This record gives sequence, structure tokens and C-alpha cells, in this order.
Amino acid sequence: MTRTWWIDAPVLLLGLTAFAALNVCSAQQPVAPATTPAAPAATAPVVEPEALDALRRMGAYLRTLKTFSVRAQSTIDEVTDDGMKLQFAGTVAMNVRRPDGLVIEVNSDRKHRRFIYDGKTATLFAERVGYYATTKAPPTLKELLQNANEKLGIELPLADLFLWGSGDKPEADIKDAAVIGPARIGDALCDHVAVRQEGVDWQVWIERGKAPLPRKLVVTTTSEPTQPQYVSVLQWNLSPKFDAATFHFAPPKGAHRIPLAGADSAPAGK
Repeated sequence: MTRTWWIDAPVLLLGLTAFAALNVCSAQQPVAPATTPAAPAATAPVVEPEALDALRRMGAYLRTLKTFSVRAQSTIDEVTDDGMKLQFAGTVAMNVRRPDGLVIEVNSDRKHRRFIYDGKTATLFAERVGYYATTKAPPTLKELLQNANEKLGIELPLADLFLWGSGDKPEADIKDAAVIGPARIGDALCDHVAVRQEGVDWQVWIERGKAPLPRKLVVTTTSEPTQPQYVSVLQWNLSPKFDAATFHFAPPKGAHRIPLAGADSAPAGK
């Protein structure tokens, strides 16, 4: 699974595997001695329309939000060279003002990172070590998300919250999808949706009602033998209060500016 260079987490994708039932015949059938038992038939992939509809409703609703804050309590598995699976916890806090404001703060036992975007520049600040990098950025959040990995070499956590259902996450990539059933995350009654794509199983719990927000995400990397997981529980604020300083970065005293490889430089503090 791809790791960002500033947060030990995969980019969150909204989905996971559909759990296929294995059909077992309970009747005992005689088998001729010379007959070789046939291999069990593979279960054909199933994409339930109800699952896709739930994901579409979520994506359409998220795109209506002009300002919001979301806080994610997350855990991620990492596997050592000798095969021991370790779990690390952290938080991701995000403030969003469309079309040109974004702040992401990642805090864990090992890292503290802030990403600040104001429609002109993007800045990455490693507070614990006192280094930051600033680069020119496109004028809209959508363009930033589309270009961050290709041009800046970074992947932003929770980026799919902005992209699902917009054409940037094609449904053709989905191999299986199912609504597993109702579930409660905190005080929210949700639909538990599972989707499978190449190399990854995803689960998302989508709140029922007029605000179909994702309340929990689980990503399992099936392309790796150890199948590490990323788990995130989300808390939303749909009416946050932002001021002029929210999306502005002013380097603190003693911070050192470093270049961002592959990116065009911008004046410090701009």
C-alpha cells in the first residue's frame, strides 16, 4: 500500500469486499472410486445496486458542503521485516472551505504534520523538527487534490471524501459491492457498505437520513501477505467558524524552510 511521505497512512478509499457466501450441500452424495472430486466453482463477483446507490448519495452530499471540519481517530497496521504486525494510533483533523481553503493536521506518537492551502500556496510543516516547505498551488481545492500526488509527490489523507462520485473515482474499478446491514457508530445509525477493488478491500459506514456522512472507514490491503488495515472513525462539524488566519501559514520563530522536491518554490510565508 502506498504511504504518504508525511503521514503513515494510506489514502482513504471508500469501500470494501462483498462477503460471498460459500454454498455447501448438506446431503451426502456417493462418489465413485475412480472419480476425481471437482474443484468448487468460483463465486462470481456481485455488485449490488443498493451499495453503489449508498456511495453515490454519500458522494453527492459531501460535494454540497461548502465548509466543514472533520476529525478522525485512526489506527494503522505496520509490519516489521520479520513479520510482526504493529498498530499505531493517531488523529487527522481537517478544516475545509471550498473552493480554496484546506488545513490538515496529523498527530501521532511519532509525527506531527500540518498541511495548509490558501488557493495560492501549499505548505507542509513538521512542527516537532521545525522544518517547512512551501510551493505554488492551483487555485481550487479540486485541482490541488488531483495534482498533489502527480506534481508534489504527496497523497493527502481523506482525499477521497472530496472525489467520490465526481468521476475521479470510477465505479468500473469496483469488483464486488454489498450493503452488509445496519450498524451504529457512536450515536449515528449507519448502513455498512463493503466494496472490493484490485488489491484492496474497503468498508464504509454511511449515516442514514438527510446527511449521509461517512462515520467509519476500514481499508485492508489484500495485495500484501500480511493484509494490514487502516481504521478511522470520523466526527463531523458542518457549521465550523473560520477566521482569516485559519488558512494562512506564518512560519514560527526558529522554523527552517526546506525545498519541496519536484515543486515550484514560492516565497516563504506567502
